[in-house]
Amino acid sequence: MAEINLFLIFLGSIGFDLLTGDPRFLIHPVQVIGFYIKKISDYLINNFGENKNILFWGGLIVAITTIVISFGLGKLIELSYVQSKNNFFGGLLIFFGLSSCIATKGLISSVKEIAELIEREEINDQNNGIIKEKVQRIVSRDVSSSSLEHLLRSSTESLTENSVDGIFGPLFWIFIGIIFMKFSIYLPGPLSLGFSYKAISTLDSMIGYRYDYFRYLGFFSAKIEDIFTFVPSRLVLITLPLVSPKINEYGSIIKKSYLDGKKYDSPNAGISEAIFAYISGITLGGKSKYKNEIIKKPKINANGDNCNGEKIKLICQLILRLQLLWIIIFVLIFFIISTLI
Repeated sequence: MAEINLFLIFLGSIGFDLLTGDPRFLIHPVQVIGFYIKKISDYLINNFGENKNILFWGGLIVAITTIVISFGLGKLIELSYVQSKNNFFGGLLIFFGLSSCIATKGLISSVKEIAELIEREEINDQNNGIIKEKVQRIVSRDVSSSSLEHLLRSSTESLTENSVDGIFGPLFWIFIGIIFMKFSIYLPGPLSLGFSYKAISTLDSMIGYRYDYFRYLGFFSAKIEDIFTFVPSRLVLITLPLVSPKINEYGSIIKKSYLDGKKYDSPNAGISEAIFAYISGITLGGKSKYKNEIIKKPKINANGDNCNGEKIKLICQLILRLQLLWIIIFVLIFFIISTLI
């Protein structure tokens, strides 16, 4: 019975995120996680910045402690809820906790806003500065000297990559947690896995880079994120064409996306960017500035169009359609398993 309530809470939390995004009256778990990561990382860099070994193993400690604390908090709330026989307050904590793990509205709204600002006819120095500031909030690259075309590409790459990290990855692991709790309340549940994945994603976005101190400090965080995003990214690869106008090109699109995507250093980012690029008909990849270094990523769908506002709107629609498809699949799997157990 508890797992059914958890599944209903899960579905409700998805709807809540779509309607409201992250409520401003609540402290977001990422803020707490980010504060913890930043404090320890800054301490290691400031005191042991020249010692690669300390940064390397210190990064492992940062990663493990962040994930363990996040998992433990989620598991504590789950056990409290189940053992109190579905206490309303416990259910509310799980509801808001699960909603905070999913970033559909926040991600789509921020990128749509950027696209609409860029698509306006009048772009002056003030508007250009506002646009760059908004883009910088969602990307790790330096966009201070970027053209409008590059800002659109940066925003689109962030949208397509983070659709897995911020939406489909959490959905997948939360659902796995619900299935686990059908077997035992002591197994990882939806909130503990949701919080853990959010911690992993935050670790990667904050310290999982390959330049300066982070190539050592963030090594383990990046590898852990690669492992836990591997399956969700490939599920997006094989399911996104099903909700697109190009379903009749299913096999060829998946093949092209996989071949282009695996050229990236990341085993997941290229895959997720590529499937959206081929379905929406755009080109991604190319030169970007990180700190003082220019990094050239392989081109994805080299014969596609440049990114524009209409393409971004199409990608946002695809994300929403795919989320609906995943929910339908989750419901079917949940009830099939429920009838068998």
